Amino acid sequence: MNVVDDPRVRATVEQHPQRVLFASLSGAHLYGFESHDSDVDVRGAHVLPATHFLGLAEPPDTYELMDVIDGLEVDVVTYDLKKFCALLLKKNGNVLEQLVSPLIVATTPEHDELREIAARCVCRHHVHHYRGMTKNRLAAFESDYELKPLLYAFRAALTGIHLLKTGECEPNLGAIADRYGVGFVDELIERKAKGEHVTMLPEEVSRWRPEIDQLLVRLEEAFEQSSLPDAPLTTPEVNDFLVRVRSDT
Repeated sequence: MNVVDDPRVRATVEQHPQRVLFASLSGAHLYGFESHDSDVDVRGAHVLPATHFLGLAEPPDTYELMDVIDGLEVDVVTYDLKKFCALLLKKNGNVLEQLVSPLIVATTPEHDELREIAARCVCRHHVHHYRGMTKNRLAAFESDYELKPLLYAFRAALTGIHLLKTGECEPNLGAIADRYGVGFVDELIERKAKGEHVTMLPEEVSRWRPEIDQLLVRLEEAFEQSSLPDAPLTTPEVNDFLVRVRSDT
């Protein structure tokens, strides 16, 4: 069974206390290197009613649920649409990837509309997100020698390079690895499929560190050469979208 159709996953979204604008899979499933024991990361956006903002107190803008259902661990995090849109305009790659994820658990017409708007939010300075994530994941790999953060580092660097070159957000590592000459990661993906916490040998760091360093160089080159705008072009459009959706809730 496809994990997006798993009733255990859908149940966690169906019990959401607010209207869900969309929910999709993120994490290893989206990145293309889940293992048989991976948990399921559900991410998305919900819409708080306008009345929640009329009083003195700011309503909570994040909903979180972690549950284990018949042996499957499901981690749900959704943001109120205002927070989600703000992060999108701040060049946050995570929310962009969640929005374009093809692994959709729940959707609405507004989801499709926001995806179209988000395509015009992509800009050169998304590089900061992908540079930082690559370096952070590389540091995690070098501290514990687990394969997972190494794959996360490769994935972040390649997604960033591809975004800067094409304007397209492609979170799946396997979908773009060959295009950028790193098809060798297929070997790592196969190893990761055996378990969520596969450990590598310390000496393997010296093999993979130069590959990541080279991708970071290529990421900077892609930034310098990118024809993308310096900032999202859609701030008024996003604002109008938020007001309209909130008014209808």
